[in-house]
Amino acid sequence: MNQRTKNLIISIILATVITVLCAFDVLWPDLRRFDLLNGPEMWLEDLLFQRAEAVPSDIVIIGIDENDLDEFGYYNSWDRSIMARALEVLASDPERRPAVVAIDTMYAGNIEGKEESDLRLAKAAEELGNVITATEATFGTRRIFGSASVIIDDFAVQKYEEPYDELRRVTTQGHINTMYDDDGVVRHAMLYVEPDGKRVYSMQFEAARAYALSKGYDVEMPETSTRGYFYVPFIGKPGDFYDGVNMSMLINGKVDPSYYAGKLVLIGPYTTGLQDSYNTPIDKGKMMYGVEYQANVIQCILDGRYKTYAPDYFQIGALWICCVAFFVFCNNRKLRFTVPALIIGEILAVGSAMLLYSVGYITHALWIPLGFFLLFIVSVAGNYIRAAIARQNVTRTFERYVAPNIVGEILKEGTDSLKLGGKLCDIAVLFVDIRGFTTMSERLSPEEVVHILNQYLSMTSSCIERHQGTLDKFVGDATMAFWGAPIADDDPIYHAALTAIDIIKGADELSEKLKREINEEIHVGVGINYGPAVVGNMGSERRMDYTAIGDTVNTAARLEANAPGGTTYISRSVADALKGRMKFEPLDKPIKLKGKADGFEILKLIGPEEE
Repeated sequence: MNQRTKNLIISIILATVITVLCAFDVLWPDLRRFDLLNGPEMWLEDLLFQRAEAVPSDIVIIGIDENDLDEFGYYNSWDRSIMARALEVLASDPERRPAVVAIDTMYAGNIEGKEESDLRLAKAAEELGNVITATEATFGTRRIFGSASVIIDDFAVQKYEEPYDELRRVTTQGHINTMYDDDGVVRHAMLYVEPDGKRVYSMQFEAARAYALSKGYDVEMPETSTRGYFYVPFIGKPGDFYDGVNMSMLINGKVDPSYYAGKLVLIGPYTTGLQDSYNTPIDKGKMMYGVEYQANVIQCILDGRYKTYAPDYFQIGALWICCVAFFVFCNNRKLRFTVPALIIGEILAVGSAMLLYSVGYITHALWIPLGFFLLFIVSVAGNYIRAAIARQNVTRTFERYVAPNIVGEILKEGTDSLKLGGKLCDIAVLFVDIRGFTTMSERLSPEEVVHILNQYLSMTSSCIERHQGTLDKFVGDATMAFWGAPIADDDPIYHAALTAIDIIKGADELSEKLKREINEEIHVGVGINYGPAVVGNMGSERRMDYTAIGDTVNTAARLEANAPGGTTYISRSVADALKGRMKFEPLDKPIKLKGKADGFEILKLIGPEEE
């Protein structure tokens, strides 16, 4: 399977998982309460779709507020003649009457002993004309038993209240039921209820229709859900439709009733104490009174600005396709490509949702942006994991050929550290070689030679790494190492000396082991020098070694070449740095190194000073 096919399969799997996560409430509506995205999704849709606008002046509110309660008493104890007086004032000028008056309060049943007030209110409503009064349905669960099954209706009308007969006969009725969404916010209006099989439209719809007919046109019926809901694009925030006029001001003549001529008037509670307020998407920081909610719904109906939910399965398909395409692009790409892709994708997704809303379609605005973001996180995490695995594999493989500290330096500095070139620095250089190895290898089988070499080179490598040295190379049975590059060493000469002592000791132990196994012994000679050398990548662009070159290196190699088995030769510069910490002594018979002037002092390293 090639990489492109594998990438496509992974993209399809991840897109499917993201689609199921986002569309959980659509795919399994009965489990909607477990959908963690429902709240954030509705919050985003409110933010994008609900926009306050300048409200028209033809819908006005007369509030029942605290001043009215102070003047007329507790609301539930009001005599119905108070509302009658308000309607009488509005009807006082036959030529300047409101087009429609909607009363957002219930007047169910006659009040014993108050028949005169009931009749007065009904007469005032009849005289004014085009009055909409409230009805209210109570919903519950109803079980309908059939011959072989039971039908459960959890949205059945169990109780329905209407105005008392005299008022009902002279007014148009509209229900005032309001239902919250799952998060406690009112975003929808209920177009109708169906008590006893008859359809009763909402007060908002009846008021809007009556007002439109008074102006010579009719309103369109919104498309609703199976329960009669339709989405409301609010245009007014709490207080936008309210002019500050209350019932007592109207009744006491403080407002000219002709102000309401030809307008749609809403009368209803406008104080928190009457518990008729709702959370709405237009302003979640402030409750909206019921009459203001009615005004927003009425304006929506008058404008015909209905919104339709785009088909869910169309949105699911679009989400899946977008997620597949996005991840195919982002997978295994660097951030300089994926971050712009994410930003552009989020902008296009949000912009598309707003564009569709402007032409009448409501979409799940969170789905695609969330899908893109989650897939971006997955792609970044995948790239990080792949890079970590590749880095680990490279490190493990590279460390077989190059010292671990060199590998670490290359990984830290990046590709620049792989370029040809070097830098001059002071380093301690160590060479070690097996004495008489050529002769030994002539009498042993190739397998035995390899066996000895592998154990010997493993031993020298371990000693060098233990003392933070850089293993440069193996040349036959020789090992070269240095201290002070590529990682700085605060005491390179001392660490090189400790390594030499460990190698001599390790060679003795290995010799005893080989004596037992194949009746062979090995002895090594070691040379250490300190001084300036050029350290870096040497070779060609296609093949290079990280190594050190210079006279310091050559001298160390010559010291090792002259050192007898089990002996470490050091230069004077090394001995001076070890003074007081290591024992050393001059040679019984001075040696002249090739390429070095007379007087170049060679010393023999004995071991650590005893405390």
